[in-house]
Amino acid sequence: MEKILAFSALLLLSMACQPKRSAEGAALQEINVGEGVADIIRNPASASGGEDTSQLAKITFVEELHDFGEVYEGDIVVHAFRFTNTGKTPLLISEARSSCGCTVPEWPQSPIAPGESGEIRARFDSNGRTGQQQKTITVLANTYPMGTSVRLSGRVLRKAE
Repeated sequence: MEKILAFSALLLLSMACQPKRSAEGAALQEINVGEGVADIIRNPASASGGEDTSQLAKITFVEELHDFGEVYEGDIVVHAFRFTNTGKTPLLISEARSSCGCTVPEWPQSPIAPGESGEIRARFDSNGRTGQQQKTITVLANTYPMGTSVRLSGRVLRKAE
């Protein structure tokens, strides 16, 4: 009797953890945006075969590297990395993170429609940093691949005292 109960519980648990399926059998995922729920999108990656990325959002940056040249220690460098959603669904940026606490990125919180543009603002604080600097900002979104990187680069000079 215990084996039947254990098997039934295991079967029920495995059925409860299955993703939603569309008519074609593709896994679906809901993305929460603000107060509502965005359109359901198809996950392009599957264990059974290749990825179909043709219907996803795609982030295309005007520049992936910004060289800010030479600045003095303590200066703040702010740069906006402009991008366009060149994909076929709204672009949802979930996070932008930097390789260092001295660089703080800001990103749009609302969806970017196909063909529309936006920007990732990066603020680099050179206080306590001298020499050649390169800071990477990784943008996580509903794109394939999920992460895209942009970089700030330049040289920080010591202040003459």
